[in-house]
Parts: sequence; structure tokens; C-alpha cells
Amino acid sequence: MVQTRSRPYRPCSPVTTIPERPAATVSPFLDLPPLSAADFAAIEDQVAALLHTEADVIVTQGEALLPLEAAIRSAAHPGSTALNIVTGPYGQTFGNWLRDCGAEVVDLAVPFDSAVTAEQVAAALREHPAIDFVSLVHAEAATGNTNPVAGIAAAVREHGALLMLDAVASVAAEPLLTDAWGIDLCVIGGQKAMGGPAGVSAVSVSERAWERIAANPAAPRRSYLSLLDWKERWTDAGRAVLPHAPAQLEMLALGACLDRISTDGLPAVIARHRAAASATRAGVRALGTLTPFVLRDEDAAPVATTLRTPPGLHAAELAARLDPALPVQPGGGALAAEMLRVNHYGAAATLPTVRACLTALAEATGADAGPALAAAEAAWQTGHSPE
Repeated sequence: MVQTRSRPYRPCSPVTTIPERPAATVSPFLDLPPLSAADFAAIEDQVAALLHTEADVIVTQGEALLPLEAAIRSAAHPGSTALNIVTGPYGQTFGNWLRDCGAEVVDLAVPFDSAVTAEQVAAALREHPAIDFVSLVHAEAATGNTNPVAGIAAAVREHGALLMLDAVASVAAEPLLTDAWGIDLCVIGGQKAMGGPAGVSAVSVSERAWERIAANPAAPRRSYLSLLDWKERWTDAGRAVLPHAPAQLEMLALGACLDRISTDGLPAVIARHRAAASATRAGVRALGTLTPFVLRDEDAAPVATTLRTPPGLHAAELAARLDPALPVQPGGGALAAEMLRVNHYGAAATLPTVRACLTALAEATGADAGPALAAAEAAWQTGHSPE
């Protein structure tokens, strides 16, 4: 049973205007309500409800790379064998961490303009029966693809391995059934589809994962990366006394965003992101000057649409011509020359945002915006219906 918070938080709006006050009356102190252990625990319970899990949830006060690294370093160790699925840059990072832990790593890499399949994962597991840990990114915002977690998780569970999922870019943008799918370590962040802060994140830990971590002599202890420290000092202690000073601003912001998702309804939030992705892809195809980077619609992430520029049109140079207020940026690293990313998550998952981006891209590439806007409108109407 998911608990409700003892003290309500006011839902946040996409834009908050702080009225100016005369300099003489500005206080040097933040007037924030105290955040008790009960408040902290209630936010964890809301995260658990969002993830559809009854497993322990630990909220970590830092960007999501913190619990991602903590999960890997807690579960991987010399003598273990990990399957690291690489569909973008974060998968590459996980492989580096796994190797640093002394694990033998089997990389399953697919082109960044596609997604991995459950059949490919099952084949890798058969070929390497010693695999006992699998790392997977649900949606890669950097490359704009998303992976079929339910089928992959079923293959991993049948093999008997532990599954760690990076759901930072997918949570609140597409279905995420942690327990039903059998995800052992599920990491989220608040800054994308949730529309919240970047400075707070969370990880759910299954009983199977706790057993493996407790048996790992290399698992971090007395460290900010230690999940076992959290379990011992907080979760198993009844969540009665916080073992640290809480980051009030980030926790209040996370609570407000969870409240907003609950008020709007998770299916509606997911539908809004799905519609934004469909509208952007349809509009770009109608432009004719750019093409979707991810080839198949079913492989496209709902939080960001990546675009491929034609030969001779440098993506970073094209991005520099656009209004910097638009959520459009060039790809990272080697992709900066050929890929643009249109971010449509959180407050930006709206038809006006999609229309503004398409209009700017049309002007920058010399295309007619009319057909693109019409195609985007039609796709939005089709996609914007909660299942």
C-alpha cells in the first residue's frame, strides 16, 4: 500500500515568476518549511507508485549518474560477467564502470539509429551462460531511441541474471512496470519527462538485488555510492531518522512534480509525450530537408526526436542559426556534424513547442513550414489519447 504524505505540496507550474522586492527587504535566508523523515519517506512512496513497484526505493540527492554508478558498483565485482547493452553513449559509460569493477563485460551494441531486440539479448545470454548482470538504457535521449524493456526483461529473468535499467529519460514518458517486468534495479531522474529538478534521483532495489549486493564483498560501504549504507541506516531502520541533511529545494520540487503527475494522471502525461514525438517526426518528414535519425517509429523515444542533416549541412551550424530558447541542440561528439536533437519532454511536450521548432527548422533550411505544421497537427491529434 502506497502511503500518502503527511503534509501536501503545492503542484509546480511550468514557469514560476518570482515577484521583485525592494533590495532592503530581501532576506538572506530561504524561508522553507522543514523536511522531516516522514516527508522524505512519503516522497519515496510516491516514486514507488510511479514505478509500479513494491520494492525499496531510495531517493538520492544528486544527478541520476549517482544511483546509476552506485547500482553498478554495488552489484558488479571481479568474477562476475555482465551483458552491457549499448544503444547510445550511456551504455558506453556503463561498460566502463563495469570493467572498472573487475567484471568481465560482454558488449551488445547496435546502431544508434535503431533499438536492441529481445531476441538479440536472448541470443547473447545463450552464447554467454555465465552472464549474471545486465545493464540496459530504456530510452536514450542523446540518440532518440528506446528499447523494448518488457521483452528484454523476460529474457533476462529466464536466464537468471539481474537487470539494471536506466529509466531516467523514460519515466513518465512511456510505460514503466518495474515489478511486472522483473526489473531489479530501476534508476530514474526528475529532470526530463517528470518536469522536475536535475539534482535529485532515485533507484528501486528488488529483494534479488539486495541479496546480490549484500553478498558482494566489493560493494561500496561508508560511501555516498553505498546502497547498503542507505539500507542499513534508513530503510531497515524504519525510515524514522534521516541519516543526512535533506536537500529541501530539490525534494520539494520532486514532490511537487509527483503531485502534478498524479493530478494530471500518468496515462495523460505519457500520451502527451507520445503525441509530441509523433508530431515532430511527422512534421520533419513533411519538411523534406531533414530526416528522422531513428529509422523506425516504434524505436523512437517519446522524450526527444533526433534528426539527421543532409550531407553538407552541419548540424551544429544549423543549430546555431536557431533561437537559443528553443529546445533544439546538436548531437554530442562525433554526432555533432550530422544530428540535431529536438527535446520535447516535461513542459516542452506540447504542440506549440513542436510547432515553434518546426517553423524555425523550416526557416533555417529554406523549407515551407505549412505542410510540416499541418502534418504535426494531424499526428498530435492522433497520438494525444491516453490508452
